[in-house]
Parts: sequence; C-alpha cells; structure tokens
Amino acid sequence: MAPPAMQSPGDLGAAAAGRPHVMFIPSAGMGHLLPFFRVIGALASRDDVDISVVTVLPTVSAAETEHFAGLFQEYPHVRRVDFHLLPFEASEFPGADPFLLRWEALRRSAHLFGPLIAGASPRVSAVVTDITLSSHVIPIAKELSVQCHVLFVSCATMLSLCAYVPVHLDSKAAAGEEVGPGVGDVDIPGVRHIPERCLPQPLLDLNKLFTKQFIDNGREIVHADGFLLNTFDALEPVALAALRDGKVVPGFPQVYAIGPFNAHTSTAAAKQPPPAGSPEAWLDGQPEKSVVYVAFGNRNAVSREQLREIGAGLEASGHRFLWVLKTTTVDRDDKAELEDVLGEGFLERVRGRGLVTKAWVDQEALLKHPSVGMFLSHSGWNSVTEAAAAGVPLLAWPRGGDHRVNATVVVSGGVGVWMEHWSWDGEDELVTGEEIGNKVKEVMSDEAVRARAARTGEEAAKAVAEGGTSYRNLQEFVGKLKAT
Repeated sequence: MAPPAMQSPGDLGAAAAGRPHVMFIPSAGMGHLLPFFRVIGALASRDDVDISVVTVLPTVSAAETEHFAGLFQEYPHVRRVDFHLLPFEASEFPGADPFLLRWEALRRSAHLFGPLIAGASPRVSAVVTDITLSSHVIPIAKELSVQCHVLFVSCATMLSLCAYVPVHLDSKAAAGEEVGPGVGDVDIPGVRHIPERCLPQPLLDLNKLFTKQFIDNGREIVHADGFLLNTFDALEPVALAALRDGKVVPGFPQVYAIGPFNAHTSTAAAKQPPPAGSPEAWLDGQPEKSVVYVAFGNRNAVSREQLREIGAGLEASGHRFLWVLKTTTVDRDDKAELEDVLGEGFLERVRGRGLVTKAWVDQEALLKHPSVGMFLSHSGWNSVTEAAAAGVPLLAWPRGGDHRVNATVVVSGGVGVWMEHWSWDGEDELVTGEEIGNKVKEVMSDEAVRARAARTGEEAAKAVAEGGTSYRNLQEFVGKLKAT
C-alpha cells in the first residue's frame, strides 16, 4: 500500500511555531464523525492550535463524504490527511453492520497510523482518536511519546460501562463464577446498575465481533491521556464524579466534559434564508412549540411495519410533525419511495400539518427552531445532547446500541421521558400507533416535562458560556496540549 497522501491547503510550517499540533483520527458513521467535526471546529476557530484530520477512504456513506468536504471548506487551514484502508474481506463477517465492518477494517489497518503520526510536520503533539480505535491507536501514540486522547461519542455513563466491563468480567472469572454467554447485569461502582436488557445487544454474546472490540478498547483506555466528552457537569454529575474520583476504575485518565458540542459554521452561512420547500422553511410557517420532530438517527433503519405504526400514531395525535425518515442503514442504499413505505394515502391525509423527508437535515438547527415542541428520538447521544441544548423535551424510544444507557440520562438529566417497555431492534413486538399517538399527546401537553427540559437547556447554555464548566474544561485541555 502506498503511504497516505498529505494534502495541505495552507502552510503550517512557520505558523506552527510554539503551537501544539493535534492530529484527529476519527472512525466511521455520522454518529461518530459529527462530534469530531464539532470539536475540530471549536479548536480550528482558535488561533493557538494547529490541526490535521485523517480522512479514511473510501467513506461508508454519502453524508460522510459531504461533511468532510464541508469541514475542509469551512476551515481551509486545517490539514487533510487521506488514509486509504488496506484490502479487507468483509465476507469473513456475513451479515455484519457495514459500519462495524469499517471499524474492523480500520483496526486491521491501524499499524499504518504509526508512520503517519511520526512523519507529520510539524511534529504531532497529541492524537485525538475514537473509542473504536483506542486499543490500537493508544499503544502507537505511547510508543511515539505522543499524547493520546479519546473523543468518546456517547455519555459519561456509557464511558463508565466501557471502562468497567473488563473489570467486571475479570472479577467474575477470578471468583469462579460462570462467565457468559453475555456480559450480564453490570453494577458500575459509583454510577448505577445497568441490567443486561439495557446493554448494547451484541454484549449479550461474548463471541460477537463488537463485544470483542468493546472489551479490548475497555482494557486499553485506562492508558489514554484524557477523554473529551460531549456532556456537561449538570447533565451527568454522578457518572462524571465517579470517573474523575477513580471509583469506576482507579487511576482513570482525566475526563474533560466539554459539551454540548455546537456546529461551528460561518456567520454568512448561518444568515442564509432556508430554501423554499426545505424543512426549515416549513417550520417557519408553524406556530410556536406546535411541531413534533421525529428522527431515529442516521444508522437506524426501522422496519416497514413499525414505520407505518409510527405514521398512524403521528396522524392520530392530531399534532403537527416533521419526520426525517430512514429505511436503510447506509444512505446510498435508500431507494424506497415514501408512499411505498408509509402506505397509500398517508401523505395526502397529513398534508398541511405533517412533513416527511428522507433528506439529510441540520438536526441541531431544527431542534432550536421555535416551532419545535417535542422530539421523538432513538436517544442516540448526539440527539440527546442537541435536545438538551435546545431545551426541547425528548421522548426516548431506544433502538439499539448505547440508546438505553443514554435513555437513563434522558430521565435523570431532565431532558425528557423514556418509554422503557417499548421494543427495540431484535425484539419482535410492534409498538402500536394508538400507543405512540397517546404518548405524543401526553408529552406535548405535560408542562412539568417541558419545564424540566427548559431548565436543562439553561444549564447547557451556562456550561459552554465563558466561565462555564465546559468552557473551563476545554481551556484546561488546550493547556495540557500546550504543555507538551
């Protein structure tokens, strides 16, 4: 394989004198990439840090390609480093999630990161990588005497689970207890009890590729130099304190809660009026707090049967709604027509009070629109923090992965409510349109839920404002970079 290509829109050489050079090595999937783009934007907006971003090629989805292009257009002084993966035989894992396969392909190419880091100019001061690559990138950085930080893309509670699961399994084995077939219930010291039904589904089987990766990464992250988290102290005080105090794992690295992350776009772009017919333009014509925003993330393809029940529930609720619909795991594969998915006549019946789109949207901006009054969500962590920042109540319907762990934070952090008995991926029971419609009406009319969400939004704003906890944590992180 040829060495990765270095492409630099600007000369970093002389400008880098006295400034730390941070190399970001992200993973794949928009849920993982968006936090990276937002942290990169926050640092690129400063004048005291130089940045390189490793771009893994080919990308998995069209959205990834577009967002990488947008990042480098917005910040032309950020250096792009193209990294071409080694050939990978996906048939080794039949039926696996394409993003999980990408993580495995990255791990198998990870030994090439060493020459990439060592050969960079100016010298790399620190690497920031994704949790999915931690077990490979952390040792490489240590060997090169380069700081290695992990940008953890889920909540602090999930980080505590990731760190503690290896300890949990080792303790069971040492005590002579039977280990398997899965991880089992986990009592995280100083944090909370996580029942097995709330764990990411692959953790129910210790032989799954995801589970092996999860455990490997959990063992290695204790050797990182620090963690950047998209959360804030008022949202997860218990989990953050337990991690920082060494209750979860003694001697755990420094945790920098610097959220909620914001998209950093130019003032000119922010002032552009929305195109006619766009979701933003449609929201402009709706009354304040009248719209239910519905989205289940960029990787979660809900079954056609369940989609029709969701549609029936939204129709029966009587409320206006904006529904971002996804029918496939990878956006390039999404060819289904809305009418075929939702049933004949649905779009006509809701015309005027409901908008359904399959287009990529700026969810952060939509949630901050004054017309949005509620968010029906899969409770992916980016969605949770965007709802928290907007002060919009979230109705959590976890679909898989870390979603049920995140949903515990939705409740404890005042972001919204969680329907614990509603099924998720791998469970056959359909949630009926009647039940969905009734719950939407209930949350939309619950002033106590709305007030708690508003208070959480105020705490989020305080955290990122000058002098706030997240603001100070980011300053501390940059200070550590400069100390190298």
